[in-house]
Amino acid sequence: MRVGVITGSGSYAWPHVSGQVRRQVATDHGTVTVTEGRVGEAEVVYLSRHGEGHHRLSHQVAHKANLTALLDCGVEALVSLTVCGAADPAAEPGSLIVFDDLHFPANRLPDGGPCTWYDTPGEQGRGHWIFDSPFSGTLRRALTEAAAHTGAPVLERGTYGHVDGPRFNSRSEIRALAQAGVTAVSQTAGPEVVLAGEKELPMALVGFVTDYANGVAAEPEPVEALLERMAASTGIFASLAGHALPRLECAEAAGFVYRFGS
Repeated sequence: MRVGVITGSGSYAWPHVSGQVRRQVATDHGTVTVTEGRVGEAEVVYLSRHGEGHHRLSHQVAHKANLTALLDCGVEALVSLTVCGAADPAAEPGSLIVFDDLHFPANRLPDGGPCTWYDTPGEQGRGHWIFDSPFSGTLRRALTEAAAHTGAPVLERGTYGHVDGPRFNSRSEIRALAQAGVTAVSQTAGPEVVLAGEKELPMALVGFVTDYANGVAAEPEPVEALLERMAASTGIFASLAGHALPRLECAEAAGFVYRFGS
């Protein structure tokens, strides 16, 4: 199975991928650098959403270009990985979260436009993405089982909260998100979930908690602790992928798109 992998802050190259071939993929939304290779028997197409050296901040990530490049490379499923801040005290720093729900009410791309592929009235195939959970059950099960081999504590479900960057959130904003049931937040994965869903591409999202978000802990940790966990996330995510991806044989999409023909 050919699987797309997207990583975020702290992960700008992917270890343990054999036969790596790096290339540029030109799309209608921009050119994207991808690395193709293998993790065990699984074919992998990898990209860093921020680019080498964190070239793009969260409000500059080219989500449509990234998803189009992966689809053009023939991926059959997508695993998106993100470091995140916990809004729920139960999500301890150093934990993995295999998300099962999404909080992204703005549904906007970084440029402020709507997060959808359907930009033209009357466009063939336009429609509504309808789902119970926004994530593939097959992928979630595989990742949850694999997470037990990473050595990190694992939350088998949780709600991902997409927040706009590049600034971090205030205490009152985090309190509001926690009241909405959000488990952890980051600034980039929301559009990936929606764009993958509209393409009926099976997707799962896993977070690695680097810190408690503003106001969750009684006392904030030093920024250095966040940076240390961010640096550790690459190895944790690589271990997760190494155990999960070779075992994947198929994956089902989340929900369906009710399409209008003309």
